[in-house]
Amino acid sequence: MLTGPPDGAEAGVIPDPFAPATLGPVRLRNRFIKAATYEGLSRDGLVTDALIDFHRRLAAGGVGMTTLAYCAVTPEGRTDPHQIYWRPEALPGLRRLTEAVHTEGAAVSAQIGHSGPVASPAAPRAMLAGRRLAPSTRLYAGSLGLTRALRHDDIERIKRAHADAARMAAQCGFDALEVHLGHNYLASAFLSPKLNRRRDAYGGSLANRARLAREITRTVRDAVGDRLAITAKLNLDDGVRGGFMPDEAAQVAAWLEQDGSVDALALTAGSSLLNPMYIFRGDPPIREFAASLPQPLRLGVRLMGGRLLRHYPYRDAYLLDAARQVRAAVRLPLVLLGGVASRSAVDKAMRTGFEFVALARALLREPDFVRRLATEDAAISLCTHCNKCMPTIFTGTRCVLVSDPPQSRD
Repeated sequence: MLTGPPDGAEAGVIPDPFAPATLGPVRLRNRFIKAATYEGLSRDGLVTDALIDFHRRLAAGGVGMTTLAYCAVTPEGRTDPHQIYWRPEALPGLRRLTEAVHTEGAAVSAQIGHSGPVASPAAPRAMLAGRRLAPSTRLYAGSLGLTRALRHDDIERIKRAHADAARMAAQCGFDALEVHLGHNYLASAFLSPKLNRRRDAYGGSLANRARLAREITRTVRDAVGDRLAITAKLNLDDGVRGGFMPDEAAQVAAWLEQDGSVDALALTAGSSLLNPMYIFRGDPPIREFAASLPQPLRLGVRLMGGRLLRHYPYRDAYLLDAARQVRAAVRLPLVLLGGVASRSAVDKAMRTGFEFVALARALLREPDFVRRLATEDAAISLCTHCNKCMPTIFTGTRCVLVSDPPQSRD
């Protein structure tokens, strides 16, 4: 397991982003990772040919590793009723996916987690319980409804489910796992003082609020040892008043490093629950989101969407400044994401001490963007940051400027 910057970075050598790099037990052909973005291409919780083709294209385009997003550890932990959740029936399709990616020369990671208060109300257990699981009971506006506070038996069950998911991922040939600790999914909601009002060992102080995230990552590490690389997606900032902040992120990162449970951290921001545009930046696609929803949600988004989908100006490497706080606090390898859409942003990340970069929208626009980065010193993504790709998760995630909807659920 890595305990500091790999491949000469500690000695002050700026890594070559296009050269092979080590991530835990895995050797990647370069330092470019396709960030986990829900593809909307699974059906009934199973892999489809369209999902395999999605990741095959990215692997053929030159990434060092692509990330299958988002695979829930339990049925009620999904954000979409068609989303993959870990169970024996899903394994044959997942094996086909890993084999397809490996054939193109790339590694493949599976993002695992529990969505908690972000869960889809259509997920089976959520319908049964009538509420989504969260650190504390809380009423949310619109369709999100009332959450139910986790009991200690829920916590133990969900930790075991993470371990089971990790073991199944190893059986399917995944090279890595990304544990979701961001975006106010369950573990991130526990980290947030705005969402976590508990008075037990999982609430109050930062050490208590971080307990679940640390226990989950430890459980995953214990389940697979050093057979797979383990990363965690950690929020820098929830993007809401009273939420999780960068100084807390730096401390949690230091604890995770101390635990030895992860090989790298991917630093993100924002809340899928309370402020989703803080993750993306750029134009909020309010009209497109409204068009993708049934009534009365469509009308509600048209009238009130500006309050949830706020506008934040886009700039390259927009999370870099906040991420520096974590870089200063740990020697653990870090993945920079958020606006990595140009050769200059990649080079800046490497100079600042980040070992890997993660791309999402730029690769939706150009699946072979990594190859262009390698050949053009001033390469800039063709992505316009219009964010109209965001609502396409309901029909198959894509750049609307270049592709038609895939046959995702036939």
